Amino acid sequence: MTDICSLSLTAVAQALQKKELSAVEVTTACLERITATEPAVAALLHVDAENALAAAAALDKTGPDTARPLWGVPVTIKDALSTKGMPTTAGSRMLEGYTPFYDAFAVQKLREAGAVILGKANMDEFAMGSSTENSAYKTTRNPWNPNKVPGGSSGGSAASVTSGQCFGSLGTDTGGSIRQPAAFCGCVGLKPTYGRVSRYGVIAYGSSLDQVGPLTRNVEDCARMLTAIAGPDARDNTCDPRPAENYATALGSRSLKGTRLGIPREFYGEGLAPEVRAACEATMQAVKAQGAKLVEVGLPHTDAAIATYYIIAMAEASSNLARFDGVRFGHRASDIKNLEELYVRSRTEGFGQEVKRRIMLGAYVLSSGYYDAYYRKAAQVRRLIRDEIMTALDQCDALLAPVSPVTASDMGSNTADPLQIYLMDAYTLSLNLAGLPGLSLPVGLGAESHMPVGMQLIGKPFAEGDLLALGHSMEQTLPGIGSPKL
Repeated sequence: MTDICSLSLTAVAQALQKKELSAVEVTTACLERITATEPAVAALLHVDAENALAAAAALDKTGPDTARPLWGVPVTIKDALSTKGMPTTAGSRMLEGYTPFYDAFAVQKLREAGAVILGKANMDEFAMGSSTENSAYKTTRNPWNPNKVPGGSSGGSAASVTSGQCFGSLGTDTGGSIRQPAAFCGCVGLKPTYGRVSRYGVIAYGSSLDQVGPLTRNVEDCARMLTAIAGPDARDNTCDPRPAENYATALGSRSLKGTRLGIPREFYGEGLAPEVRAACEATMQAVKAQGAKLVEVGLPHTDAAIATYYIIAMAEASSNLARFDGVRFGHRASDIKNLEELYVRSRTEGFGQEVKRRIMLGAYVLSSGYYDAYYRKAAQVRRLIRDEIMTALDQCDALLAPVSPVTASDMGSNTADPLQIYLMDAYTLSLNLAGLPGLSLPVGLGAESHMPVGMQLIGKPFAEGDLLALGHSMEQTLPGIGSPKL
């Protein structure tokens, strides 16, 4: 008998529609998988087994519905997205015990599509980190090797998908937080165009950078999830008004033959690990053998992206997290003598070290006398970065580049060196600054580390359909590396 948890989201959805499997049967299989894998992976902060089974039973009672493409499919949700009736903490003690009374837009759309919500995935606190070691509650481990990090900040989402706990997960990407963990864990991750998916109900880190997106086992599954969660939302004034496309139906529309893929020379320079370079070069040769044309392009301000991103992201974080003060929202310290002590102790006790570091840096760059020198200059460079990428995309159909300069690092190896962690995001930050879509694909294993290597397809605004179609074509040439057996 086929192991249900080893199936793709698409295969399970089709089996459910045909009544070859029941929603309760599939949900039970995932819950059993969670029980078996959580001791090793620690991907989830909360498992809502009782309500998940009740929701699955209610679906079985009414029967399959072809209008609901994710009918009966179990998924997990990053803990940054408000989920009605489930603890939502953003991985922080500041929100410990908080249970929202409403769903984030993307969660609401998954429910409308028929998905069963299994629970909440672990994350770096307030999405600030690249390893999921900054969670206030637990440390998630990479399903390929428990001594390696799963990436971050959506590391719990990526690990839950790869370890077979669910068939898809929602993450958020502020500077690579979907694409990098997808690359480290060997699954598919999509950061949509800014505004393609509503941010309503997302606990904000950087409001001009955050974007919700899916993590899945293959490109077709990713297309199905994006179709479910994309679309206009009047509650988010940064959400694009155009209706969602059916991204899954267009997957066979693009062939690699004749496709022009831009290769940014700055992404293949010093700092790229030899094993990552080898896997990327093998991929480029493979797509070239299928008829794709590789075009070298230049993105000269790539070196400035890290500084630009962290100035803007930390400034926005400082502003967004000001509301968590023990009065309006968040943890409230006890035995307080005055208002100043309430603010200081509540924030000191509620926030972790990395969050405090970013708040302080953000407050500094926004302060009087430094705003023009830092924040205003970063905003100007941000525009240059976007213009450069758009110029490069005028020369080709999409860009093809590594997701990370290295494979998954050892647990604890970078926790004492924040700058080293920031440098790991060098290849992902530009897309968030530019608001453009990026699709992370597994392309093999590093020869030395034996850990997954990911490459990203970068496209024009709202070109998710083209990226998914190209990714699907690459997947046929370069089969995904799949989920490990724990």
